[in-house]
Amino acid sequence: MSRLRRMSPRRSYDQYCSAARALDAVGDRWTLLIVRELLAGPRRYTDLHADLPGVSTDVLASRLKDMERDGLATRRRLPPPAAAFVYELTERGTALLPVLQALGEWGESELGEPRPTDAVRAHWFALPLLRALEGEGVVEVRLEEGDFHLYVGAQHGPVYGDGPAPGEPDARLVLDSPTCTALARGELSLADAVRAGRIEVSGEGTPAKALRALREE
Repeated sequence: MSRLRRMSPRRSYDQYCSAARALDAVGDRWTLLIVRELLAGPRRYTDLHADLPGVSTDVLASRLKDMERDGLATRRRLPPPAAAFVYELTERGTALLPVLQALGEWGESELGEPRPTDAVRAHWFALPLLRALEGEGVVEVRLEEGDFHLYVGAQHGPVYGDGPAPGEPDARLVLDSPTCTALARGELSLADAVRAGRIEVSGEGTPAKALRALREE
């Protein structure tokens, strides 16, 4: 029996409504957060599990199979010497970026102060910063929690990545946790943070020049 046939039948709201149909595919717990992680590009199962604290191995495996079945993600083997399986978003899966961005913007007021049980990953701040940046280019972000990079204006492929940018970025931003948290909560705009000197901007690309110009306004 093939992997696809072993998958459980898709649950449905059985409502002739596009919102209901969308929730049939992505409304299960963890699915949209898996999409968030895969927006960084191909990821191994173990990497996904490490960056989704709280998800069980069974649930993660089930959600990934559902996403394959629904055309949101694919699974492939990397060539040697890696020879590992990775999951990556399809074009349909990548098209969920605006959905996640809208959901994140709506949820800004729900963040509040971090709870003692809250996990934190540096790259979870990628999407809020991506909403605030304009133009095109690679932007490296350095936080106390770690580094990540953004592909601002990218039309295809990953929209962010964990760790420093590959090669010299078009802009490099250095900011502390309180500033990044205020940006994520919608309490501080990127422009105001730059003008106040709370973000250190370096680089010679268009994004860096545009951010430095904010200080002169």
